[in-house]
Amino acid sequence: MGLTAVLTRAAALRPRVLLVTTPGGTPVRLAAEKELRSRDWPSASTPAGADLMLVAGPDCSRLDPALDRLWQDMPRPRVRVRAVAADEVASVLEAGRARLGTTKPAWHHDDGPKGGGHGGEHDSHDSTGPGRGDDDHAGPSVHGHTGHGHDHGDMEMPGGLAMAEQGEDRDGLTLDRLHVTLGPFLADWPAGLTFRVVLQGDVIQRADLDETPADRPADPFWSRPWLRAVTGEPVGVGEAARRRAAAHLDSLGRLLSVAGWPAEAAMARRLRDDLLEEVPASAVLPRVERFARRIGRSRTLYWLTRGVGLLSADDARAAGVTGPAIRAVGGDVPARYRQWLTDVVHDVRQLDATAVLVPTAQESPRGRWDAELPPSAALAKLLPRLLVGAELGAARLVVASLDPDPDELTACRPAVARG
Repeated sequence: MGLTAVLTRAAALRPRVLLVTTPGGTPVRLAAEKELRSRDWPSASTPAGADLMLVAGPDCSRLDPALDRLWQDMPRPRVRVRAVAADEVASVLEAGRARLGTTKPAWHHDDGPKGGGHGGEHDSHDSTGPGRGDDDHAGPSVHGHTGHGHDHGDMEMPGGLAMAEQGEDRDGLTLDRLHVTLGPFLADWPAGLTFRVVLQGDVIQRADLDETPADRPADPFWSRPWLRAVTGEPVGVGEAARRRAAAHLDSLGRLLSVAGWPAEAAMARRLRDDLLEEVPASAVLPRVERFARRIGRSRTLYWLTRGVGLLSADDARAAGVTGPAIRAVGGDVPARYRQWLTDVVHDVRQLDATAVLVPTAQESPRGRWDAELPPSAALAKLLPRLLVGAELGAARLVVASLDPDPDELTACRPAVARG
């Protein structure tokens, strides 16, 4: 058996999975993260390190070009699958793993398209949930870890990056300016969120939020209890507290991963999953309290993130921010993750509360719920100003520490989903 065949068989046994979430795909992402953890399949943070791409969530045509770039950046042999519903995840992953073992290595493929087809991409990207065809041509604006792309008609460098301009930086030096895209499919990044930025060196000089409308209203999974309560359905305070705590742990998992603390990110996600699976407060609370102490008292994490993403209470209030972000005394990344930790512990202690949720009085995870102007809208619109002057690594931390939910941004008067 040749080396290529050995490597292909090994990849099929334990594929490296690139998980890509589309707007409205949060429940599918959560199921996929749990399933991958139970299978002990490694996650890939970039397409170059992936064997299998799992697209979690519904089609979103505006993101097809980004998915195309992601697919093109994956080495062969490669397989792409899609799960539209959470209960499809296990079968779709198994189908992808099986097909990866039968996919021919790169040297069996021509570089260009023949006849109709998808230009050699059809080696294995059409698998999806039961009874569905996958029409996407697949992959993101993620080159390396930063997610570079371009949207200018200028000359290009190899790899698809825009040709750099020149300009003065803050110290009066002449440095290249590069127009790049952050998002929409970076690892540990709000699904579909996109910023067009101008870089000099690795410092952001300008940032603009891409407000291209989604194909359809997304279902904001984390805010479902508030959406239901607004319609008059009685929702318990304990149920809302459970969903809010799980949302904060999801955000903490993203931030800890970006900060380079994968073990604690995994712990945050396990606690999140326990809450979503209705594990009793008595079983979860001691672990949540230990987790909050460990993260909140970490000097390394504090020194890594202190002073990053400073947001004064006055500026936050003027922007319409509510929720944990405005209560975070100090206004930087550590203040925000410590506020999340405080809120998680408080909410877990409220899991058995039986009072009825008053949606106008009790906050959703990102703040005071308003379907016409959801709390994530203020967070997202505030981010471009906070990103200017930040280095790329710090910018990722800033976004993770505010963690706007893109599903809320398209959720005005959506059909209310249960669960």
